[in-house]
Amino acid sequence: MNKIVKKRFLSENIVKMEVEAPLIAKARKAGHFVIVRVGKYGERIPLTIAAADNQKGTITLVVQKVGVSTRKICALNEGDVITDLVGPLGRATHIENFGTVVCACGGVGTAPMLPIIEAMKEAGNRVIVVQAARTKALIILENEIKKQADEVVFMTDDGSYGTKGLVTLGVEEVIKKEKVDLCVTIGPAIMMKFVSLLTKKYNIPTIASLNTIMVDGTGMCGACRVTVGGKTRFVCVDGPEFDAHQVNFDEMMMRLNAYKEFE
Repeated sequence: MNKIVKKRFLSENIVKMEVEAPLIAKARKAGHFVIVRVGKYGERIPLTIAAADNQKGTITLVVQKVGVSTRKICALNEGDVITDLVGPLGRATHIENFGTVVCACGGVGTAPMLPIIEAMKEAGNRVIVVQAARTKALIILENEIKKQADEVVFMTDDGSYGTKGLVTLGVEEVIKKEKVDLCVTIGPAIMMKFVSLLTKKYNIPTIASLNTIMVDGTGMCGACRVTVGGKTRFVCVDGPEFDAHQVNFDEMMMRLNAYKEFE
């Protein structure tokens, strides 16, 4: 069992937890995720590792209350334990010095983007973050992002913070003012789809993390099937990151909608 050593709310429905997991903290890389289970008969939930502290032997998880299982996780307090925590899983993000990297993230997708921003910066890239949310209250990890990135652009649907508009508006403004060598996008499927369409127009290589569709996390359930370049891939074992310009986002969104009733 893994003890929760620190917990705080990032917004009304988003919780940040620091959990004891020394072996995972030591092995984890940007892009990796873990499987979390709370209670003997709890559901397996895949969560991306937002940060790790090898010296303290902890990893940081960011959880959004969506369904029954995520609410159970968010209800845990400091000193409580997570029944099972398995990882690191998935394929790590490919990191190298590309040049200028734009990281386009939305909502809780900002959490898995954070270690990618850090790793890209350490590799010598100029990192520009375009972070979007519906409203200012849903902008998370602002200080952590600012600490790592060279530049941060905030976009809100209602204009309550940063610039009013969608993430694509911010990304295109960056593209117009300087050469972008790579774009990484994480967030709702519809957001990633339109970021991908935009960067394809400008011929900018783009990576999308499709972690939102994962269910079992081991490839056994088949729920995370996606079509990439006309071939079937499983997000949890083949990804979670893929060439965004090859992803069939419309099919992915149809699959995601299948779980709306249960959520």
